[in-house]
Amino acid sequence: MKSATQMCTFVLGTALFTTFSAQAKIDTVSVPSLSTDSALALAVKAVEQCQKEGYAVTATVVDPAGRVLAQLRDDKAGSHTLESSRQKAFTAASMKQPTGKLMKLIDEKPILQPLQNMDDNLLLLAGGLPLTVKGAVVGAIGVGGAPGGHLDVACAEAAIKKVSK
Repeated sequence: MKSATQMCTFVLGTALFTTFSAQAKIDTVSVPSLSTDSALALAVKAVEQCQKEGYAVTATVVDPAGRVLAQLRDDKAGSHTLESSRQKAFTAASMKQPTGKLMKLIDEKPILQPLQNMDDNLLLLAGGLPLTVKGAVVGAIGVGGAPGGHLDVACAEAAIKKVSK
């Protein structure tokens, strides 16, 4: 025999299921995203900017969900830069903030350190920037391989500036 609590839970659960089932319909959402052409242009400009400064990097551009749209590695960039630039881009898109800002936040507030372990794709090192159009995050760029995250950021910012003209 079921207890009163079990019966109440069953009745409530059945009522909720019935309510949601009766109102269920298939809806869609539109999420603005970068075009492939824009993503490729950003990756090319970021790598070119770093080359001018003498840095061999990889630049990765992702859509709002963090999926790769374009990735370009300088001939001399280390193979590890493929993954680090992707993770920086993923982190910036997912968290909708520059990765350097997140790195600093965790450094200043150790209670937030578990954030860096939420997802294996996250990398909280400077070099990832969200890309916004009309207030919506449409993707992100990550650069890895320069001798310092601030230099990765500078290359990403230069690329954004050049492509946004």
